[in-house]
Amino acid sequence: MVDRFWLKKTDQELVALSIKNADNYLFLMQRYEKQLLSYIQNIALVTKEDAEDILQESFIKAYRNLNDFDLNLKFSSWLFRIVHNETISHFRRFKNKPQFKTTFKSDELIKLIQDEKDPLKIVIGKNEAEIINQVLDGLKPIYREVLILKYFDDKGYAEISDILQKPQNTIGTLLHRARKIFKDKIIQLKINL
Repeated sequence: MVDRFWLKKTDQELVALSIKNADNYLFLMQRYEKQLLSYIQNIALVTKEDAEDILQESFIKAYRNLNDFDLNLKFSSWLFRIVHNETISHFRRFKNKPQFKTTFKSDELIKLIQDEKDPLKIVIGKNEAEIINQVLDGLKPIYREVLILKYFDDKGYAEISDILQKPQNTIGTLLHRARKIFKDKIIQLKINL
């Protein structure tokens, strides 16, 4: 049976263990691989292979800089920031402007469109996912990304601030605007159907 000691370890504990023994870094990679791969695919229109390459480069960069990681900070935010930056660098290297495509499942979509103060009621239908993906694809990349980080990746304002390297107040403003634009576009699409 495989030893699963690492499941009970915090990220900070695994970072400390990884610094002492590189083999332990694999446990951090396993912990975040699916979530980060999904994040890359949700913010950028890339093939699965390209997303895997971006993730691999990100993990390599994170490992190389592991000694510089401040154990008092949240590891996941630090790692997401590296992945975010590596995704942008990928497009720069290939001189392509990032193209974004979002694909969410219906249960995730319902969570995404709900506003804590005023839930948006929409008709559940066969084409709901298609409509919401279309709206998300039409948003400016920064609005799409804050929505994905907040509602899909379940990140708080502080973490989003760390990942995108923007002040928390700016994140709050971006989220507020993104939710409003998102709702308005959903309502407009529903009216036009």
